[in-house]
Formats: sequence, structure tokens, C-alpha cells
Amino acid sequence: MKAYVFPGQGAQFVGMGKDLYENVPQAKELFEKANEILGFRITDLMFNGTDEDLKQTKVTQPAIFLHSVILAKSLGDDFKPEMVAGHSLGEFSALVAAGALSFEDGLRLVAARANAMQKACELNPSTMAAVLGLADEKVEEICASIDGVVVAANYNCPGQLVISGANEAIDAACEALKAAGAKRALKLPVGGAFHSPLMEPARVELEAAIEATTVSQPICAVYQNVDAKPYTDPAQIKKNLVAQLTAPVRWTQTVQNMVADGVSSFVELGPGKVLQGLVNKIAKDIPAESKQSL
Repeated sequence: MKAYVFPGQGAQFVGMGKDLYENVPQAKELFEKANEILGFRITDLMFNGTDEDLKQTKVTQPAIFLHSVILAKSLGDDFKPEMVAGHSLGEFSALVAAGALSFEDGLRLVAARANAMQKACELNPSTMAAVLGLADEKVEEICASIDGVVVAANYNCPGQLVISGANEAIDAACEALKAAGAKRALKLPVGGAFHSPLMEPARVELEAAIEATTVSQPICAVYQNVDAKPYTDPAQIKKNLVAQLTAPVRWTQTVQNMVADGVSSFVELGPGKVLQGLVNKIAKDIPAESKQSL
């Protein structure tokens, strides 16, 4: 069985999608439609902007979504997923690729998500930190002991977990984690505490947009971040999308569940090879040639 996986924020790079735009007529048409929907020429920033341009949440999230989804659509009849999943933002890409969301609705939701998250970041100064070399349970235990909001946010692969929370709580957690033997506990250059309770204002705002959007039954199971389980029911997919903003991304468990359910190859669609690296560390029994990025 073949699984397609879609990356999240952080995978962006200047020039992403340019080859598609210049060489695939359908891709150019979709990129231009995106410029119209967003109300600004995101393609100019993607193809010829600066790293700083692409770091803006309102640009980053739609840019990665567009590159991923248009790449999937450019495969035409060769795109035959038997299961899909996306990391955080990538879940929206996965849902569009699997036919649960239209291209237009998916882009509008991603833009709404980016704006809601940006506003939530401005309300509560907060950040995230990468923790390497400690068991998930130990990281959870230490986070729970810290005064203030700090939680496990991204279970990326065994021994690699991202925590999220208020600035002072993150600082305190990093010191405690290093004292407990973490190889690294390093703050990330992000503007807020994604996938934590501090995203509650964004969750409330996005819930209204998701409820007003049509979600169809996908062509294959979509493994969603909140519990790493496969879904095809539109009502449940909506609930999980809403919950995703304040819940952790269970990527380790997602890949493990996909392997247990029979996946024999993973293909990453989108900018970079971040997920390929994580899948290599999680799905060690699957041959390396069966894990690729497009």
C-alpha cells in the first residue's frame, strides 16, 4: 500500500513551486487562482521573495499548502493514494489531495487558519522548543511540573519532541529538560505556541470557518493529527480539524499506525524532505527506496 504525506510549516524555501508554474499548465492555472483568492500575488513571494517574506505566517502556510496540493494534482492519474496524512498544516493538504476538501475551500481555510494563529500569537507572547534525546513520557512529566503553560506539541519521531507554551515556561522547561539529560532543548524561531492551549482563540475563530465549509468523503483514509487514527467520515474529520489547533501533532504514532495498517511505501509531496527524514526514523523496517520525496 502506498501512503502520501504532506509537510507543515518550516519546509518552505524561496523558489518553491516555480518549476511547476513554468512547466505544467494546470499548475500555473491553480497558482493564478490562488493569487486571486488570497488577494495578493503569493507566487511572487514563493518564487522570488526572501526568506523573511516566506516566514510570515500568512505567507508560509498558504505557500506550503499550494506547493503540496498542486504537486499532487500535477501527478494526474499517477496519484493513487491508499492512505494520506499531513503534519499540522499538511493535514489540510492531505484532505484536498484526497478529495475531502476542494482546492478553493482548502486554500481559504488555510488562509483563515494562518490569520487566526497570527492573532493568537499576538495576544499571548509564546514560543516552541525542540527537545532531543529524552523519552516522550519524561518530556511530558517535566512539562507538567513547570509553573505556566508548556505542553508537548509535536511528537515528530522517537527521541524528537517539540514543546510549546508561554515564553517563561518554555525557558524553565528547557533548563529542566537539559538537567534531566536531554541532548538538546533549543527554542525555535517561531512566533507562537502552536498546538497548545494558547491557540484557543484561533481554534474558536477557525471552528466557525470549518463548520461553514463542505467536507466530502475522501477517496482514502486520512490519518489525522489529533489521535493518529484513520478517518473517512466528514463530520469526524471536521471535529478533528478544529481540535488540531490546540492538540499535539502525533506524527510518530501516525506513521506507526500507517505501517501497522499495511503501508509499504511513503511518498512526501511538498517542499523539502523533512517528513522523509522523520519517516526513516519511525518506519525502520520499510526499505529506504520505498521512502521518497517529490
